[in-house]
Amino acid sequence: MLIIVMGATVALQKAFVPKFGLDLAGGTTVTLSPVTANGKAPSQESLDRAVTIIRQRVNGTGISDAQVAKSNDNIVIQIPGAGRDEALKLVSTTAELRMRQVLAVAAAKAPPVQPSTAAPTASGSAAATPAASPGVASTAKASAAPNGNATPAGRALSKALTAPTPEPSGTKRATTSGGRAAKASPSASASAAPSSSAAPEDANDPLAGQDTSGIDQALLTEFRNIDCSAKDRGQGAIDDPNKQIVACSDDGSARYILDKAAVQGTEISGAQAGTDPTTGEWIVQVNFKSKGATQFADITRRITSLPAPRNQLANVLDGVVIVAPTIEEAIPGGSARISGSFTQVTATDLADQLKYGALPLKFRQSSVVSVSSTLGQDQLHGGLISGAIGLIIVMLYLLLYYRGLGLIGMASLCVAAVVTFLTVDVLSHNAGFRLSLPHIIGLVVSIGITADSFIVYFERIRDEIKEGRRTLRSAVEVAWRRARRTILVADAVMFIAAVVLYFLAVGDVAGFAFAMGLTTLIDVVVVFLFTKPLMSLVARMRFFAKGHKLSGLDAERMGRTGRAEQTLQEA
Repeated sequence: MLIIVMGATVALQKAFVPKFGLDLAGGTTVTLSPVTANGKAPSQESLDRAVTIIRQRVNGTGISDAQVAKSNDNIVIQIPGAGRDEALKLVSTTAELRMRQVLAVAAAKAPPVQPSTAAPTASGSAAATPAASPGVASTAKASAAPNGNATPAGRALSKALTAPTPEPSGTKRATTSGGRAAKASPSASASAAPSSSAAPEDANDPLAGQDTSGIDQALLTEFRNIDCSAKDRGQGAIDDPNKQIVACSDDGSARYILDKAAVQGTEISGAQAGTDPTTGEWIVQVNFKSKGATQFADITRRITSLPAPRNQLANVLDGVVIVAPTIEEAIPGGSARISGSFTQVTATDLADQLKYGALPLKFRQSSVVSVSSTLGQDQLHGGLISGAIGLIIVMLYLLLYYRGLGLIGMASLCVAAVVTFLTVDVLSHNAGFRLSLPHIIGLVVSIGITADSFIVYFERIRDEIKEGRRTLRSAVEVAWRRARRTILVADAVMFIAAVVLYFLAVGDVAGFAFAMGLTTLIDVVVVFLFTKPLMSLVARMRFFAKGHKLSGLDAERMGRTGRAEQTLQEA
């Protein structure tokens, strides 16, 4: 049944070949050089932390075969199978999340605009508010709602967060996790309250009609002149959480003036990628620490009654706004979610970046090199040949020494090989596992460990029969009760050794340990679910029960006494 389920999974995913590691499939090698504000060399402590965070990002499970190491003041990352752009995005983003109140917002325009000197009006309207990218929602009672456009598929919207009407873009949205229905909020152009501090009424001024009180004049000038349509619009910038900033949306469709950070990424306790059970969309669930939960509840409570766009809470990641939904009520509970146009890959990447923390340094790419897999193919070929030779030798030994019983051992080895291949294939396409040479070495070595379990069982059966007090059928059951303790203890020792080695080592050694631990678990499964039931079945066959000379249980090979042979014949 296990083989059928795993085989069906492989067939449905059309994943008939596992993904290979850097040494077998090639990949990308990235060298990062730190950039400091004073131009001096970074501290070793900050470099060590950066290495740890990047290693967790690219190899958080320890099975992807990605390697990260320091080289003087540089960091060298080797990622198997990753393309150039994917590798750079994965390792060089700082992933510093900050939640800031929106003070002003406008559609992105490349040419700078000179402010008008006209007198302010009391009834000015706010500029079009852009669409949020992914949305933020509470996992408690309230949650995020889509933008002001018609909701797709007629889904209900929550009152907690409702994004404004998206004029510049509208390709992403906040989704709902609550159950209450509510109207989407009107566009910012219709909801801005009159203000004595409104910007001058000028059709060409992005701040026309918006409340600019409390905003530094230099920021207003920067806001008017920022070009969010440019390729470099601030991505990767490490913003000061204690200052107001000007930032662009991640898709370049909008520009924002944002207040000081109300909640920082250091207050995030965890992040997980998953799917919305209602819509099936990929989301990122974010959990806050105690202080962060309080800060998040306070900021949502404080801005909920303010006019647009100051009732929006922007989430800034690596210098750009990824979401800015409208807050309609306080969101307690200590958790939120980011949702929108995510795929499994992008949601997982964002969750990993938020979970493992922000890089303590800003880096530039010194070099990016694609690694060829030509040599790896030869190594893979040699590894497969050595594994096949080892398997054949063990099978021949079992057949020559145990004869008929050896066939049961051979069948068990074949089943173990199939289960191992399917497990590696499923992990490869669903858990980021990549097969490398250390893994292959661990799998080859485990052939002997698996065969040892069969030998322990077979020897216990023969010992019971030699004593002459049992038939084969009873000997099989009694021998199993005694042999399974030995098998479990031996496999437990091997598994503990593999676990310790896996957590204490990195790189190739950790890969070897993972393969050893995996095959040890498979050995237990095969012995308990296949070898023992098969042995109970063949014990009913006359060929084994009567001690045929090719069965491996004949009197001559086991040196049975006359009484023992008589007991077997009576069976």
